[in-house]
Amino acid sequence: MRHLLAACLAPVLALSADFDWKGSLASGKRLEIKGINGSIVATPAAAGEAMVSVVKRAKKSDPGKVEIVKLEHANGVTICAVYPSSDWLGRANTCEPGSGGRSSVRDNDVKVEFTVQVPAGVTLVANNVNGDITATNLRSDIDADTVNGSIVLSTSGSATAETVNGKIVAAMGAPTWTGVRSFETVNGDIEISLPAGASASLEAETVNGQIEADQAITVRGKYGKRKLNGSIGSSGGGQLKMETVNGDIVLKQIRKAA
Repeated sequence: MRHLLAACLAPVLALSADFDWKGSLASGKRLEIKGINGSIVATPAAAGEAMVSVVKRAKKSDPGKVEIVKLEHANGVTICAVYPSSDWLGRANTCEPGSGGRSSVRDNDVKVEFTVQVPAGVTLVANNVNGDITATNLRSDIDADTVNGSIVLSTSGSATAETVNGKIVAAMGAPTWTGVRSFETVNGDIEISLPAGASASLEAETVNGQIEADQAITVRGKYGKRKLNGSIGSSGGGQLKMETVNGDIVLKQIRKAA
């Protein structure tokens, strides 16, 4: 009887699954997902088409009032969760590619869960605020950014990731790259795995934690448990930057299955 009464008093979970999209994206294009509350989960596309599906959940607010907007542009496709809110100047939320657009949420508990399939060669750009980002076994580069959530990535390409409250775990199959691949958090561990033969300059720093590595590293300057500058492999390649405040940093080598 007690369990029955508890079930009757439990809040009703509103559920809405009203967005499904699939389309062709050429190698070199970008598939950009912009969420606010909820998770982003990405896997490789079985065929050449990208796919994005959305489920919206809420206990109090109306999921139907959170709009899913798709924009096609020269660089690819951007898909956003646009909440019925405005910023402190009264400007409505908007969906725009890259750093453009506005997003704010007040008194709205709708969670938007993105499920994404990414074709080979198409860069995944995943932006979130309150929620985890998981992208596994991709065959392209990844750029992941959230605030309150963990980030878990694996790809045959390269990646970059940033969060504030959460761990970062990433495995990159690319042995070299150009530019900087950064992994930054404030409250969380960072664990990065690279293939044998990887080559990059390295910067790693933690405030309350330690640095561990099973990669061969040539150290530049003073080495400490909390700060390390050096290089991995032969000279050349891009830069690998890892930084946290409250957490450990671990650099691993990807081991091939026996």
